[in-house]
Amino acid sequence: MGPALFPSFEEIVPFCSLLLQESNKMTSNMPLPKRRIHRIAVSFFFFLAGICFASWASRIPAIQVKLKLNNAALGGVLLCLPIGLLTSLPVAGYVVARFGSRIIVIMASILYASTLPMLGFAHSTTQLMITLFVFGFGGNMMNISINTQAVGTESMYSKPIMASFHGIWSMAGFTGAAVGTIMVRFGILPGYHFLCISGFALLILIIFSRLLVPQDRSQDEKLPIFSKPDRSILNLGFIAFCSMICEGAMFDWSGIYFEHVVQPGKAWVTVGYTAFMSTMATGRFVGDWVAFRLGMKRMLQLSGILTASGLLLAVFFPHFITATLGFLLVGAGVSSVVPMIYSAAGRSRNMSPGVAISAVSTIGYLGFLFGPPFIGFIAQASSLRVSLALIAVMGTMIALIAGRIRES
Repeated sequence: MGPALFPSFEEIVPFCSLLLQESNKMTSNMPLPKRRIHRIAVSFFFFLAGICFASWASRIPAIQVKLKLNNAALGGVLLCLPIGLLTSLPVAGYVVARFGSRIIVIMASILYASTLPMLGFAHSTTQLMITLFVFGFGGNMMNISINTQAVGTESMYSKPIMASFHGIWSMAGFTGAAVGTIMVRFGILPGYHFLCISGFALLILIIFSRLLVPQDRSQDEKLPIFSKPDRSILNLGFIAFCSMICEGAMFDWSGIYFEHVVQPGKAWVTVGYTAFMSTMATGRFVGDWVAFRLGMKRMLQLSGILTASGLLLAVFFPHFITATLGFLLVGAGVSSVVPMIYSAAGRSRNMSPGVAISAVSTIGYLGFLFGPPFIGFIAQASSLRVSLALIAVMGTMIALIAGRIRES
């Protein structure tokens, strides 16, 4: 047998310890306040997660050509990523609660960043599928653990800051897409492109791993690792489910809606998606400020109303200006929902933060995965306008369920 494709657990743990030792040397005697140091470190890890994912997404066309995959084969290959993500959901909650989010962030970052070049250097469809599964697994381990770190950092402040972390993830997505465009223009192969991103990720690990929050709430309060989700967690999960259906609709169908329904011309087909992404990213940076003044319940209700109104505006008035305005409203509406839900779940009194966030993510990602195909089935049976009108109901449900949330 040849060498193992991925390192073993016994090999990873000593490497994590070495990283912590190196970062100790580089970050001693920091003059900034402790909470600011933690916030900066967590922000960089959100950026790491975002740029790794965006880098992969930016080179999918090149990898499709390299492996000679038709659209159907590519669709089957890409399914391995969400399968890996879903597989990791129960594992992530357990290991974060058992070992603490800090060490899991470090291990997941190593796995996520080191798997990225393997995607670019894959020489067969089988290799790509296996690596994508691991990439999805590591990506969600990173998602749960770094959001648990964000909850711990937010608890040091007297105001919400969770949405700004997710805004940094979105900013990293734009950065990754821009870097990918440059790499394509200069003819850099995906594998070498991804090696550069992995090197950058390793630098973040070395510098900032020491500055992560050292102890989660669950370790202080002795909350149980396993417990049945209570009504509040289920309500938060259903809100995440509704919001992620709307997000999935925009990611997968906004361009198609503009091309086939709005019909602005090929040069303007991407305007709807760009409008959605711009307000989604911007909304995450201002969402904390608005939530601090309105409160989480009113903020969620406003988010649901904006989402439903934007979709209905685009459906009932499918013209360039009105549809663009509608998608701007949808982006603003969904921008802060998931960050607020993660923040609220992390403050659960009955579950450890990692397990609570994992439970909410499990319910939410079901909407993200199954929402877009549902839209396609409805569109095939009737029309795309009808399917998006039905998705607008999800925005209304966000506002209604938010009325049952108790703010702590």
